[in-house]
Amino acid sequence: MSALTLASAPEDATALEAAEAHHARMAGELAGRVAMLLTAANRDPDAAERIRAGLVAFCDREILPHAIAEEAALYPAARRLPDSRLLVESLIAEHSCLTALVDALRTPSDVTGAAADARALQVFFEEHVAKENGLVLPLLAAAPGLRLADLLASMHDRLEHRTRSGGGPGADSHTAAQENGEETGCGGGCGCGGEEEAAEPELDVRSVPHALRHATVFGALDAVQAGQAMVLVAPHDPLPLLGQIEQRNPGRFAVEYLQRGPEAWRLRLSHH
Repeated sequence: MSALTLASAPEDATALEAAEAHHARMAGELAGRVAMLLTAANRDPDAAERIRAGLVAFCDREILPHAIAEEAALYPAARRLPDSRLLVESLIAEHSCLTALVDALRTPSDVTGAAADARALQVFFEEHVAKENGLVLPLLAAAPGLRLADLLASMHDRLEHRTRSGGGPGADSHTAAQENGEETGCGGGCGCGGEEEAAEPELDVRSVPHALRHATVFGALDAVQAGQAMVLVAPHDPLPLLGQIEQRNPGRFAVEYLQRGPEAWRLRLSHH
């Protein structure tokens, strides 16, 4: 069933599709960061620690503020709809679980525990947004007397205000430097935290749903610091994706083809 069939007005159909696309972007970027952490946990504990810190910063910047804005702007309207109160209460409880999973990632006991917590967070978030996409958003879009477009606009206003007023929980200057691509070590063997010959993580997106694939790569690339690289494995020559990467980060990544089909394309993406 199309969004236009579900929605009570064309603008709500557009809003519904935009909300689903935003959920897909967040889920994809989260999946990419988690994939990088899982790979690094087996190869390079120091790199895994940097990726973990970046993952927490991403959740503080994107996932948790999104949940807070939903509870303020969307959920009260959904709660008033017939037979939806228990659904909304369960989703609010899931927000608490998401927060607990992120908090567990803040101070992990070891790299293996961080990887397990990150994977649990990814699976839980994907299941959560599937419920929102399949239940809450369609209910709001179809409800007479409600305008999903207005509710989402209010939610985005809250998110923008939160961003302007100074970030999310748990932010610190060290993590901010990592997220901006600044170096926290020299990149050499002096003992300051840099790596000399760290193994390059590999991200295989052949099994990733198409709707999440590009966002997954973007999330993984955000975890690649200057002087490092990752290997991307794709089911076809990803020329449109490479164009989006260049548009998103002009001149930041060099591309080297390692394999050109027929079953897989392998590319090394090096962060200058």
